[in-house]
Amino acid sequence: MDKNSTSSTTVPDTAWLGRGRHLGPEPELDVRRNLIALKAARVIDDFLELDPVEAARSTDLYPRDESADPGPSARRLFEARWRVADGVTVRAQLTTYEPGSRRTKGEGVTWVLATEAERAWEARWPSPATVFWPDSDQVAWDHDTVPDVRLRSTNYLPKDDDELRRLLRACTRQSWFIHVVVHEAMTPDALGRRPITAFLPPSLRHRVVEHRATPEQALIADFVMKRELGVGLPRGGAVIVPPTPQAPDYDADHFTIRNVFLDGTEPTKLLDKIEEFASLPQPLPTDAEQPLTRLRQGWHLLTPDEELVHARAMVTRYAKALEAMTASCDLYREAAESALDALAEATSGNGAPRTTSPAATKDDPSPWKALAKTLTRFRGQNPQPPDSEIQQRPHGQ
Repeated sequence: MDKNSTSSTTVPDTAWLGRGRHLGPEPELDVRRNLIALKAARVIDDFLELDPVEAARSTDLYPRDESADPGPSARRLFEARWRVADGVTVRAQLTTYEPGSRRTKGEGVTWVLATEAERAWEARWPSPATVFWPDSDQVAWDHDTVPDVRLRSTNYLPKDDDELRRLLRACTRQSWFIHVVVHEAMTPDALGRRPITAFLPPSLRHRVVEHRATPEQALIADFVMKRELGVGLPRGGAVIVPPTPQAPDYDADHFTIRNVFLDGTEPTKLLDKIEEFASLPQPLPTDAEQPLTRLRQGWHLLTPDEELVHARAMVTRYAKALEAMTASCDLYREAAESALDALAEATSGNGAPRTTSPAATKDDPSPWKALAKTLTRFRGQNPQPPDSEIQQRPHGQ
């Protein structure tokens, strides 16, 4: 895996990032069961479950950074490794976190998933989300951190104008997912109400959130989106919402689809636009740098070959440390011997202090020579007071 530093502007093309909330009672149990089943079916090579505190303290092959610490609110850390087309190795870390406020009912457990492949990510590879989470509607792992927004579902826009503004702001500033708004020209039937994300390639299904505007919301949704985001919503069409800050290659007209038929058929044009948008360099969220750094610098699930490389690197590291310690001991011993010699020279005999020529002082600026010079000065001083002072002192003083 590439161990280069994380880009501060865009998501690396080798990475797949996701963040959401699990509203069920036992999120870690759901992850554990899914990983065990996939390993038994040989879908993944291996997985590992770690206590976050112990994971942060452990030593690995690569130099650790403080940002590799999952933080005090982390509950569990899971790692998994699998291979995709042409034997490309994929590594992923899922971390679960305590809710930000226990007073919020139904807030759920936040999860962060960082994944990286050995080469550029392809949309048709398996979704990393379904490696850790079961791909079932019965497990509520697929909620965005934005309240009342869910993956794998159609999310209808709120009727209230202020609520709609707050939702759009939160989706573009807080969410890690791609958001698409679709307007229903007329009320669709059951087939038309199916989420369009079901037609996307596997790795994009859990990166895209679909919002729906009802037929009567055409004007208000278009007005609010133009005011808040600078993009319009055509009647019976769709638009891919830009994140904040906007990607430099984003063109609102280019990513606006004038007609989307919600009759259960595959909306090919819209799907192509979503795939094109997802392939653009995406701004890296500020809070996404930490999990990506932790994935690269805090990895524990090593292959046998990596274990061997790790062991050899540790032997080399310890040998260098031992060599440095030995050299330090030698320097300390030499310094101590010089100090003792200087002290012995300074305290022996009663003659005048030995002067050091300026040239010798300049050639040897050792602090021990300076110490010897100071001590010789003290040796040349008479600590007894003059006889005149002794005769003038009153008796008993």
